[in-house]
Amino acid sequence: MSLCRWGKLCFNLPRLTWSTSHMAAHHSTARHTIHFSGNSSATENSSPLKTYEEVKNYYGKQLSNTKDLKTSACAAPSKPLPLHLKAALDQIHEDISSRYYGCGLSVPESLENCIMLDLGSGSGRDCYMLSKLVGQKGHVTGIDMTDEQLELSRKYIVFHTEKFGFQLPNVDFVKGYIEDLKAANIKDNRYDVIISNCVINLSPDKKAVLREAYRVLKDGGEIYFSDMYINKALPAELKESKVLWGEGLGGALTWKELFDIAADIGFCTPRLVTARYITVNEELKNIIGDYKFVSATFRLFKVPKDAVKVKCRAVYNGGITGYEQKLELDANITFKVGEAVEIDEELSSILKCSRFVDKFSFQEAGNMPCSGSSHLSKETIRNPFELAEALSNGAQYSCSGDSGCS
Repeated sequence: MSLCRWGKLCFNLPRLTWSTSHMAAHHSTARHTIHFSGNSSATENSSPLKTYEEVKNYYGKQLSNTKDLKTSACAAPSKPLPLHLKAALDQIHEDISSRYYGCGLSVPESLENCIMLDLGSGSGRDCYMLSKLVGQKGHVTGIDMTDEQLELSRKYIVFHTEKFGFQLPNVDFVKGYIEDLKAANIKDNRYDVIISNCVINLSPDKKAVLREAYRVLKDGGEIYFSDMYINKALPAELKESKVLWGEGLGGALTWKELFDIAADIGFCTPRLVTARYITVNEELKNIIGDYKFVSATFRLFKVPKDAVKVKCRAVYNGGITGYEQKLELDANITFKVGEAVEIDEELSSILKCSRFVDKFSFQEAGNMPCSGSSHLSKETIRNPFELAEALSNGAQYSCSGDSGCS
């Protein structure tokens, strides 16, 4: 059991049932019986309530804002920030932004009119930014367990509705667990896009989180999330460190574990967007030794099982706000307007089944010249440490937003 990076409770108790009376002394606002089952990476020899209290103390008393964190996980994203995103962030109330503990920036492209879900919404910073991007016809729901964070996020709904010029609010915040969205009345096949920002690494049952995400996504939907990853598994004694767990390092997956979980659930192959090394202060260096961590963003698509999968050539037609001339889908492939790019079966099914379908034209692989580079001829980078190393050695991202970068 743990509190997520904004102080939200994200816990899984394998084969245990907790009633409201059992939790009353520790969380008097609980309203329903919680059932969890599945694999847990939480510390085995610590009682759930002890772990809960320790992490609650870490986020409730030791951290007051992002400056108190002991890692660089909350530093600026490794990719330049397109100006249309910066403009949305600049409109977020300071009380909300100052309580932001995310890693990276979990904002995919083409969000107009989308129905979105933020797993572990905390103070609501990302939700409010996304509510600006989806527009009045879209909607954003944030889910969080902690009453204090929910109270803060809900406090500014009217402020941001007026700030963005909307007639009605297009954002709401619900109380619940990211491992059990059904208990929070999150319906099947409802969402176009799910985001998560430095939260899943703090859940003891990451497979349950991603399984629930798969359930509530529409066919063609995606979960786009930033998280922390470790280069090799931590021994049990380090996972029990209060500081490592609170900072998100103790529960970090290896990237190969993520790929295995995604495949088991039914997602397409995870697509690596960006990555950077996480630096730690001297206190943590003495604990972790030679272990390395990266903050990485992946996107996982849910494609119908009966989707046709054939190699083809895709031409980006433009039309996505902020990406009018080119679309950097991930670290491996960039589409430029009007250029045909040869793509594999899986990517073809993703583009044809997702919200991107209207932004592309498709041709059989042999029917037109390939003016752009072939996606198939390139080595695919899946390891975020490999990408982080390349970037740290001088490789540069160009800004994928056409209207400029901050």
